[in-house]
Amino acid sequence: MPLLLAVAVVLGILIGTFFSSHFSGNRLSIVNTGSNKLNYLLQIIDNNYVDTVNANDLIEDAMPVILAELDPHSSYISAADAEETGDELKGSFSGIGVRFTIHNDTVNVMNVIKGGPSEKVGVMAGDRIIAADDSSLIGMKDREIMKRLRGPKNTEVKLTIVRQGRAKPINFIIERGDVPVESVDSYFMLDKQTGYISIENFGDHTYYEMINALAQLNIQGMKNLIIDLRGNRGGYMQPAIQMVNEFLPAGQLVVYTEGRKSAREDYRTDGRGSFQRLPLIVLVDEGSASASEIFAGAIQDNDRGTIIGRRSFGKGLVQQPIEFKDGSVVRLTIARYYTPSGRCIQKPYVKGHGEEYENDLIARYERGEFFSADSIHQDGPEYHTRLGRTVYGGGGIMPDIFIPEDTTLYTSYFREAVFTGLTIQFSFQYTDQNRAQLNQFRNARDMAAWLSRQNLLEQFARFAEQQGLRRRNLMLQRSAPLFERNLISNIIYNAQDQAWRLQYLSTLDPAVLRAQEIFDAGEAFPSAPSTKEE
Repeated sequence: MPLLLAVAVVLGILIGTFFSSHFSGNRLSIVNTGSNKLNYLLQIIDNNYVDTVNANDLIEDAMPVILAELDPHSSYISAADAEETGDELKGSFSGIGVRFTIHNDTVNVMNVIKGGPSEKVGVMAGDRIIAADDSSLIGMKDREIMKRLRGPKNTEVKLTIVRQGRAKPINFIIERGDVPVESVDSYFMLDKQTGYISIENFGDHTYYEMINALAQLNIQGMKNLIIDLRGNRGGYMQPAIQMVNEFLPAGQLVVYTEGRKSAREDYRTDGRGSFQRLPLIVLVDEGSASASEIFAGAIQDNDRGTIIGRRSFGKGLVQQPIEFKDGSVVRLTIARYYTPSGRCIQKPYVKGHGEEYENDLIARYERGEFFSADSIHQDGPEYHTRLGRTVYGGGGIMPDIFIPEDTTLYTSYFREAVFTGLTIQFSFQYTDQNRAQLNQFRNARDMAAWLSRQNLLEQFARFAEQQGLRRRNLMLQRSAPLFERNLISNIIYNAQDQAWRLQYLSTLDPAVLRAQEIFDAGEAFPSAPSTKEE
């Protein structure tokens, strides 16, 4: 028996040595020298490092760095941030229902969300929230304030509020509830025939919000439609596909996805859309990304409508959220998406060079892309729409009609006033001091007309000088139209909401005005390129 045991041990060692040597350099050794190496490094640090180190903190710090080496859009979201990150796409969150800004270290209520918990108890725009549950909010950062005001549904929070005209602070007990987050931030009729819908992002409820907006505009006599996706950074892919379905006949390709581990999957229309013949124009710019580009690309490649604006961001990577037990999430790129013509509009990137990727828009600006279509070099592969129009891959959606950013009235004085936040600060202060007058107006047009007679430019110049911005009279006069548009739009937003603000801005918007010209000419549907005879 001892001899047999000895032989078995020797055979085991020989077999183990053989397999270890045979598989060296293959996947087995990669695992041993990869993940085990990381674990060993953590153990070395824990045993030998000069100071006490929290291994969990090290891992939390390392996760984003590892993912950043893959591509610019794979990311790690900690458990603390995961819920907050998803709120804007979920359609609602639990809170008190106010929009606020920080002015002079104090929480100032800009708008009270209709039907929300704060409106029900009497909180008003212009109120200052100085404490929550007897803890002062003075001097707190936005994120910490949001944590104090948000919370589980049906829980209570006591707010201490200072209100203009009241000698003493007021206390409100508010029961937190569902606060809607609307991604269709406004819709209205530009004229008797043209409807306008602005979409902020693509979330759980975006498709249903758009259907409601279309129905309301249809009742008002809509014969043409503008969908504004400028500044829309995207969100979920499925709502974009559902929305395209409303405008295309059956069997049309909307988008397809494909990756190393993900087989090609086509997404096609079912023909049940109610607006398949409605003249359509889509507005995009350098801030339009992801799902916005899926929507715009499907409309363009199927020759369903006209795209107006500037080249879109260029995000063609699909992320899958993978949740850990602690609530943290990895958003891992698993595929690329392709528009119906077959183009991937993902702009080029170098792995591990995230900063360069993020600064791409600045580089575009410096190259003059915002001001001239000739500055945009389409060096990606050529593709063709259903009618044979040429489109390009590898760097965003290029609009059919380019609208340059107008900088003829820009001055360094205007730029500094905007970038330092002085125009926003003045607008809020002005709104607060004139809220009773502003509340009397029933539409954006009348409010804007009144504001244009209030000598806002001079009032702003004095305010800015008190804040340390030296007055420059020549620049002030040169940029006067820009200042007026900026200040009036901010005041309208503070006094009312985004819909009123966009109604005012649409009357001055070159892209909207060009769209209306296209509708008037009956040219919203693209035409096949003309062929020249040799």
